[in-house]
Amino acid sequence: MAKMTTQQLQSMKVDGIKISMTTAYDYPTARLVDKAGIEIILVGDSLMMTVLGDDSTVGCTMEQMIHHIKPVVLGAPNPLIVGDMPFGSYNVSTEQAIANATRLMKEGRCDVIKLEGGREVAHIVAAIVAAGIPVMGHIGLTPQTVSKLGGFKVQGRGEAAARALVDDALALEAAGVWGIVLECMPENVGKAITEQTALPTIGIGGGRYCDGQVLVFHDMMGIFDRFTPTFVKQYLNLGPDIVEAFEAFRSEVRSGVFPEARHVFGAISESEVD
Repeated sequence: MAKMTTQQLQSMKVDGIKISMTTAYDYPTARLVDKAGIEIILVGDSLMMTVLGDDSTVGCTMEQMIHHIKPVVLGAPNPLIVGDMPFGSYNVSTEQAIANATRLMKEGRCDVIKLEGGREVAHIVAAIVAAGIPVMGHIGLTPQTVSKLGGFKVQGRGEAAARALVDDALALEAAGVWGIVLECMPENVGKAITEQTALPTIGIGGGRYCDGQVLVFHDMMGIFDRFTPTFVKQYLNLGPDIVEAFEAFRSEVRSGVFPEARHVFGAISESEVD
């Protein structure tokens, strides 16, 4: 498998080949995703909730993003690696946005960056792209500004709201994004955006007509159990199995069953011990 590029992903849209994308935040997970042939890995600020236990993504820092992007890049040489721009890293000025996007690319070594927002961030996107950094957009439910949106709920309901999302996508396309995440919107809105732009669209609750789909690793594997969004399909439910394995380990340690003879090293003479 060769290294995935944004040009290849755009060709997949043209050819009608669906794109798969998932999150990873560490080396071993990235290795597994790479072996599965997934086209895109998102190192998302969702790590704040799924890995670090926070109740939102807002507190994520540049240092945390870079820390988690690095091992994913090392573990997954083939997928396109997308690094999330955390909240507050691109909303002060275009200079700040370019500087922080550059950090993700230089220090994290991701292939592209992703940021949230539509028309209101189009000028920032254009500046980052002009600086030579590929940008992925993200509209609909934008977790970094969820309090402004009134909570984790579907966006784009109603004609005006739906039109606004289409306009956001078109503005981001004009600003130079290579692709866009469509989160939590009516299926017909995701379909309209997919049809009206040349951008590869990646849905997460964006419906069946998007050019691809993304799920958070911990959601799809049943490891994150605080809540499960409606759009998530659990391909495995590892959480209970992992708990059961830990319980078996604890029991065997208590009873002396573990370690067995095959888990210990051979004896040496007493003189060697002395």
